[in-house]
Amino acid sequence: MTTTLAPPPAGAAPPRRRPRRATTTLGAPSALGLGVAVVWFSLLVLIPLAAVLATTAEGGWSNFVDTLTGAQTFAAVKLTVLQAAQVTLLNVVMGTVIAWVLVRDRFWGRSVLNVFIDIPFALPTIVAGLVLLALYGPQSPIGINVANTERAVFLALAFVTLPFVVRTVQPVLEELEADVEEAAASLGAGRLTTFRRVILPSLVPAIAAGAALSFARAISEFGSLVLLSGNLPFRTEVASIRVLSYIENGNLAAASAVATILLVVALVVIVGLDVLQRRVSRRG
Repeated sequence: MTTTLAPPPAGAAPPRRRPRRATTTLGAPSALGLGVAVVWFSLLVLIPLAAVLATTAEGGWSNFVDTLTGAQTFAAVKLTVLQAAQVTLLNVVMGTVIAWVLVRDRFWGRSVLNVFIDIPFALPTIVAGLVLLALYGPQSPIGINVANTERAVFLALAFVTLPFVVRTVQPVLEELEADVEEAAASLGAGRLTTFRRVILPSLVPAIAAGAALSFARAISEFGSLVLLSGNLPFRTEVASIRVLSYIENGNLAAASAVATILLVVALVVIVGLDVLQRRVSRRG
Protein backbone atom coordinates (compact mmCIF):
# COMPACT_ATOMS: atom_id res chain seq x y z
CA MET A 1 0.00 0.00 0.00
CA THR A 2 1.45 3.30 -1.04
CA THR A 3 0.53 6.79 0.05
CA THR A 4 0.91 9.98 -1.87
CA LEU A 5 1.38 13.36 -0.33
CA ALA A 6 -1.33 15.83 -1.13
CA PRO A 7 -0.11 18.93 -2.92
CA PRO A 8 -0.07 22.12 -0.83
CA PRO A 9 -3.20 24.24 -1.10
CA ALA A 10 -3.21 27.07 -3.54
CA GLY A 11 -1.64 30.23 -2.17
CA ALA A 12 0.19 28.41 0.60
CA ALA A 13 3.79 29.40 1.20
CA PRO A 14 6.33 26.80 0.06
CA PRO A 15 8.02 24.85 2.85
CA ARG A 16 11.20 26.42 4.18
CA ARG A 17 14.42 24.62 3.61
CA ARG A 18 17.32 24.82 5.98
CA PRO A 19 20.08 26.88 4.42
CA ARG A 20 23.13 24.84 3.62
CA ARG A 21 26.32 25.88 5.29
CA ALA A 22 28.72 27.36 2.86
CA THR A 23 31.95 25.43 2.55
CA THR A 24 35.11 27.10 1.49
CA THR A 25 38.33 25.59 0.28
CA LEU A 26 41.50 27.15 1.61
CA GLY A 27 43.94 28.34 -0.96
CA ALA A 28 47.65 27.68 -0.68
CA PRO A 29 48.50 30.96 1.14
CA SER A 30 45.60 30.53 3.59
CA ALA A 31 46.47 26.89 4.24
CA LEU A 32 50.09 27.85 4.87
CA GLY A 33 49.04 30.62 7.25
CA LEU A 34 46.70 28.28 9.11
CA GLY A 35 49.42 25.68 9.43
CA VAL A 36 51.92 28.19 10.80
CA ALA A 37 49.33 29.51 13.27
CA VAL A 38 48.45 26.02 14.52
CA VAL A 39 52.11 25.02 14.90
CA TRP A 40 52.94 28.24 16.75
CA PHE A 41 49.90 27.88 19.03
CA SER A 42 50.81 24.27 19.71
CA LEU A 43 54.38 25.15 20.65
CA LEU A 44 53.33 27.95 22.98
CA VAL A 45 50.14 26.57 24.52
CA LEU A 46 49.03 23.05 23.64
CA ILE A 47 52.30 21.17 24.08
CA PRO A 48 53.20 22.84 27.43
CA LEU A 49 49.69 22.18 28.74
CA ALA A 50 49.92 18.58 27.60
CA ALA A 51 53.27 18.27 29.41
CA VAL A 52 51.71 19.56 32.64
CA LEU A 53 48.84 17.10 32.36
CA ALA A 54 51.24 14.26 31.60
CA THR A 55 53.33 15.12 34.66
CA THR A 56 50.18 15.14 36.77
CA ALA A 57 49.17 11.75 35.40
CA GLU A 58 52.58 10.28 36.22
CA GLY A 59 51.94 10.91 39.89
CA GLY A 60 48.74 8.90 39.78
CA TRP A 61 45.22 9.72 40.87
CA SER A 62 46.01 9.14 44.54
CA ASN A 63 48.82 11.70 44.46
CA PHE A 64 46.50 14.18 42.74
CA VAL A 65 43.80 13.77 45.40
CA ASP A 66 46.28 13.80 48.28
CA THR A 67 47.87 17.00 47.00
CA LEU A 68 44.62 18.90 46.60
CA THR A 69 43.11 17.67 49.85
CA GLY A 70 46.20 18.60 51.84
CA ALA A 71 45.37 21.33 54.33
CA GLN A 72 47.99 23.83 53.16
CA THR A 73 47.38 23.33 49.44
CA PHE A 74 43.60 23.43 49.83
CA ALA A 75 43.87 26.68 51.80
CA ALA A 76 46.09 28.22 49.12
CA VAL A 77 43.76 27.21 46.26
CA LYS A 78 40.68 28.38 48.18
CA LEU A 79 42.26 31.76 48.96
CA THR A 80 43.34 32.20 45.34
CA VAL A 81 39.96 31.39 43.80
CA LEU A 82 37.94 33.46 46.30
CA GLN A 83 40.20 36.50 46.03
CA ALA A 84 40.25 36.23 42.23
CA ALA A 85 36.44 36.06 42.14
CA GLN A 86 36.09 39.08 44.42
CA VAL A 87 38.58 41.09 42.39
CA THR A 88 36.78 40.14 39.17
CA LEU A 89 33.46 41.39 40.56
CA LEU A 90 35.14 44.64 41.58
CA ASN A 91 36.65 45.03 38.12
CA VAL A 92 33.29 44.44 36.45
CA VAL A 93 31.84 47.43 38.31
CA MET A 94 34.81 49.79 38.52
CA GLY A 95 36.18 48.88 35.09
CA THR A 96 32.83 49.69 33.47
CA VAL A 97 32.62 52.98 35.40
CA ILE A 98 36.15 53.99 34.40
CA ALA A 99 35.51 53.10 30.75
CA TRP A 100 32.30 55.15 30.84
CA VAL A 101 34.12 58.17 32.27
CA LEU A 102 36.92 57.93 29.71
CA VAL A 103 34.50 57.71 26.76
CA ARG A 104 31.50 59.84 27.73
CA ASP A 105 33.04 62.60 29.86
CA ARG A 106 35.43 65.38 28.88
CA PHE A 107 37.73 66.73 31.58
CA TRP A 108 41.26 68.01 32.09
CA GLY A 109 43.77 65.17 32.36
CA ARG A 110 41.57 62.64 30.58
CA SER A 111 44.32 61.61 28.16
CA VAL A 112 46.80 61.21 31.02
CA LEU A 113 44.37 58.98 32.91
CA ASN A 114 43.81 56.96 29.74
CA VAL A 115 47.56 56.28 29.58
CA PHE A 116 47.88 55.45 33.28
CA ILE A 117 45.26 52.70 32.96
CA ASP A 118 47.84 50.60 31.10
CA ILE A 119 50.57 50.94 33.74
CA PRO A 120 49.79 47.52 35.30
CA PHE A 121 50.39 46.04 31.85
CA ALA A 122 53.75 47.78 31.50
CA LEU A 123 55.19 47.20 34.97
CA PRO A 124 56.92 43.90 35.76
CA THR A 125 54.82 42.23 38.41
CA ILE A 126 57.66 42.16 40.94
CA VAL A 127 58.00 45.93 40.48
CA ALA A 128 54.26 46.28 41.03
CA GLY A 129 54.68 44.36 44.29
CA LEU A 130 57.49 46.69 45.33
CA VAL A 131 55.36 49.76 44.56
CA LEU A 132 52.44 48.38 46.58
CA LEU A 133 54.74 47.45 49.46
CA ALA A 134 56.18 50.96 49.56
CA LEU A 135 52.71 52.51 49.62
CA TYR A 136 50.76 49.99 51.72
CA GLY A 137 53.52 48.28 53.71
CA PRO A 138 54.97 48.79 57.20
CA GLN A 139 56.52 52.13 56.20
CA SER A 140 53.45 53.41 54.36
CA PRO A 141 53.53 57.19 53.86
CA ILE A 142 49.72 57.29 54.13
CA GLY A 143 49.50 55.18 57.26
CA ILE A 144 47.88 52.11 55.68
CA ASN A 145 49.62 48.80 56.33
CA VAL A 146 48.04 45.71 54.76
CA ALA A 147 51.22 43.65 54.40
CA ASN A 148 50.96 39.96 55.28
CA THR A 149 47.14 40.00 55.27
CA GLU A 150 44.42 38.78 52.92
CA ARG A 151 43.78 42.40 52.00
CA ALA A 152 47.28 42.49 50.54
CA VAL A 153 46.35 39.62 48.21
CA PHE A 154 43.17 41.41 47.15
CA LEU A 155 45.00 44.70 46.60
CA ALA A 156 47.77 43.13 44.52
CA LEU A 157 45.30 41.24 42.32
CA ALA A 158 43.14 44.35 41.87
CA PHE A 159 46.20 46.32 40.74
CA VAL A 160 47.41 43.89 38.07
CA THR A 161 43.92 43.15 36.67
CA LEU A 162 42.56 46.71 36.56
CA PRO A 163 42.96 47.34 32.79
CA PHE A 164 41.19 44.23 31.48
CA VAL A 165 37.54 45.26 31.81
CA VAL A 166 38.35 48.89 31.01
CA ARG A 167 40.03 48.02 27.74
CA THR A 168 37.35 45.57 26.61
CA VAL A 169 34.41 47.85 27.42
CA GLN A 170 35.93 51.10 26.17
CA PRO A 171 35.88 50.29 22.41
CA VAL A 172 32.27 49.10 22.62
CA LEU A 173 31.18 52.32 24.30
CA GLU A 174 32.95 54.34 21.63
CA GLU A 175 31.04 52.48 18.89
CA LEU A 176 27.59 52.84 20.46
CA GLU A 177 25.43 55.28 18.55
CA ALA A 178 23.92 58.14 20.51
CA ASP A 179 20.79 58.06 18.30
CA VAL A 180 19.50 54.97 20.10
CA GLU A 181 19.82 56.63 23.48
CA GLU A 182 18.15 59.79 22.19
CA ALA A 183 15.29 57.72 20.80
CA ALA A 184 14.82 56.02 24.17
CA ALA A 185 14.84 59.39 25.91
CA SER A 186 12.27 60.77 23.46
CA LEU A 187 9.97 57.85 24.34
CA GLY A 188 10.11 58.82 28.01
CA ALA A 189 12.83 56.48 29.28
CA GLY A 190 14.95 57.84 32.10
CA ARG A 191 18.72 57.62 32.25
CA LEU A 192 18.71 54.53 34.42
CA THR A 193 16.17 52.76 32.20
CA THR A 194 18.10 53.72 29.07
CA PHE A 195 21.30 52.36 30.55
CA ARG A 196 19.66 49.14 31.76
CA ARG A 197 17.59 48.38 28.66
CA VAL A 198 19.64 49.90 25.84
CA ILE A 199 23.31 50.32 26.78
CA LEU A 200 23.98 47.48 29.22
CA PRO A 201 22.90 44.63 26.87
CA SER A 202 25.45 45.89 24.35
CA LEU A 203 28.17 46.02 27.00
CA VAL A 204 27.57 42.60 28.57
CA PRO A 205 29.68 40.62 26.03
CA ALA A 206 32.62 43.00 26.47
CA ILE A 207 32.24 42.98 30.26
CA ALA A 208 32.15 39.16 30.25
CA ALA A 209 35.29 38.99 28.11
CA GLY A 210 37.12 41.40 30.40
CA ALA A 211 35.95 39.50 33.47
CA ALA A 212 37.26 36.23 32.03
CA LEU A 213 40.67 37.77 31.37
CA SER A 214 40.71 39.36 34.80
CA PHE A 215 39.89 36.10 36.61
CA ALA A 216 42.38 34.05 34.60
CA ARG A 217 45.15 36.55 35.33
CA ALA A 218 44.25 36.78 39.03
CA ILE A 219 44.38 33.07 39.81
CA SER A 220 47.79 32.78 38.17
CA GLU A 221 49.39 35.91 39.65
CA PHE A 222 52.76 35.51 41.35
CA GLY A 223 55.17 38.44 41.19
CA SER A 224 53.07 41.19 42.76
CA LEU A 225 52.18 38.93 45.72
CA VAL A 226 55.67 37.80 46.74
CA LEU A 227 56.63 40.98 48.59
CA LEU A 228 53.31 42.26 49.90
CA SER A 229 51.45 39.13 51.01
CA GLY A 230 54.29 37.55 52.98
CA ASN A 231 53.46 34.04 51.68
CA LEU A 232 52.21 32.87 55.07
CA PRO A 233 50.82 29.29 55.00
CA PHE A 234 47.07 29.07 55.72
CA ARG A 235 46.84 32.87 55.68
CA THR A 236 48.29 34.61 52.62
CA GLU A 237 49.93 31.82 50.58
CA VAL A 238 48.36 31.64 47.12
CA ALA A 239 48.34 28.71 44.70
CA SER A 240 51.14 29.98 42.45
CA ILE A 241 53.49 30.27 45.42
CA ARG A 242 52.43 26.81 46.54
CA VAL A 243 53.41 25.50 43.12
CA LEU A 244 56.84 27.10 43.52
CA SER A 245 57.24 25.44 46.92
CA TYR A 246 56.52 22.02 45.44
CA ILE A 247 59.01 22.61 42.62
CA GLU A 248 61.73 23.71 45.04
CA ASN A 249 61.14 20.50 47.01
CA GLY A 250 61.43 18.40 43.84
CA ASN A 251 57.78 17.31 43.81
CA LEU A 252 56.86 18.05 40.20
CA ALA A 253 53.79 15.82 40.25
CA ALA A 254 52.25 17.79 43.12
CA ALA A 255 53.13 21.10 41.46
CA SER A 256 51.49 19.92 38.25
CA ALA A 257 48.41 18.81 40.18
CA VAL A 258 47.90 22.31 41.59
CA ALA A 259 48.54 23.82 38.16
CA THR A 260 45.98 21.45 36.65
CA ILE A 261 43.24 22.42 39.10
CA LEU A 262 43.92 26.10 38.43
CA LEU A 263 43.69 25.41 34.71
CA VAL A 264 40.36 23.61 35.14
CA VAL A 265 38.92 26.43 37.26
CA ALA A 266 40.03 29.04 34.73
CA LEU A 267 38.55 27.07 31.82
CA VAL A 268 35.21 26.62 33.63
CA VAL A 269 34.95 30.35 34.33
CA ILE A 270 36.03 31.36 30.83
CA VAL A 271 33.62 28.95 29.15
CA GLY A 272 30.79 30.03 31.44
CA LEU A 273 31.34 33.70 30.70
CA ASP A 274 31.64 32.95 26.99
CA VAL A 275 28.29 31.15 27.02
CA LEU A 276 26.78 34.12 28.85
CA GLN A 277 28.01 36.66 26.36
CA ARG A 278 26.87 34.52 23.41
CA ARG A 279 23.35 34.25 24.82
CA VAL A 280 23.16 37.99 25.46
CA SER A 281 24.48 38.75 21.97
CA ARG A 282 21.93 36.34 20.45
CA ARG A 283 19.08 38.01 22.31
CA GLY A 284 20.30 41.43 21.25
